[in-house]
Amino acid sequence: MRRLLIRPGAIGDCILCFPALEYLAAEFTEIWIPGAVVPLVWFGDVVRSLASTGIDLAGVGDLAMDPKLKEKLQQFDEIVSWYGANRPEFREALTKLGVRCRFHAALPPRGSPEHAVDFFARQVGAPEALIPRIAMSGITSQDSVVVHPFSGGARKNWPLERYRELAARLGSEVEWTAGPEDVLAGAVRFTDLGELARWIRGARLYIGNDSGITHLAAAAGARTLALFGPSSSPAWAPRGSNITILWAESLEELSVEQVLDAVNGLLGPPEVEAGRTKPEGFAAFRDRPVHRTWRPEAPD
Repeated sequence: MRRLLIRPGAIGDCILCFPALEYLAAEFTEIWIPGAVVPLVWFGDVVRSLASTGIDLAGVGDLAMDPKLKEKLQQFDEIVSWYGANRPEFREALTKLGVRCRFHAALPPRGSPEHAVDFFARQVGAPEALIPRIAMSGITSQDSVVVHPFSGGARKNWPLERYRELAARLGSEVEWTAGPEDVLAGAVRFTDLGELARWIRGARLYIGNDSGITHLAAAAGARTLALFGPSSSPAWAPRGSNITILWAESLEELSVEQVLDAVNGLLGPPEVEAGRTKPEGFAAFRDRPVHRTWRPEAPD
């Protein structure tokens, strides 16, 4: 069986789909995925960036499919695509090739309580409660906390000045990281997400917002503290055994003291009492045993 998997989307969306993609691995598996994510995919025989394939022109207007692309697609026994699921002309162009095709929605329905990993897994018949993972090697341990204070939207960002105050009050060295378009002096930047994942994995703790890099840290196995809001934490939270999530309807509700308390509970400073399992001022709940989610208590 030669199978082609086509997966578009942002970094976090792709990582949450990794268990479904891995489940579909066949005797020969080729994966087309956004270029930034290519270094993170370890379970394909061939992994190519979507932009390099020419698939974006398939089914566009009266354009005939590129002969090389057509020949390439016809080499597969099956194509499973999250790309173009809402474009009838794209689906028609691929089904005309005589290759079995399956198309899936690239995102869960808005407001769905189902975790995104489970949604993608259910699409392909995989079991629930799977955990995205990135294969790691060459990890160098570092006695520092890594902070990535950005995301894809301002509403999902804990205020930068609070991150700076948190860093000043931590009893550990703090290293900042940012993307190519983020403005942050002194930040460590990587062009290869695989290298970023290895670097984060070696840290004592990673702290970040609801972002693709937070999903990357979790999938790499790093101890992760994720600050979530206002998105649905149960549906979009990173998943794993080493993850703590602080959730608020508005991230303005999260104080530096609350986040610092959570960090101290994870790193275990001398002043934290023995046996403490959660920061004061937070009510704990679990939607599944593989991660902890703490919500700020409602004011009186």
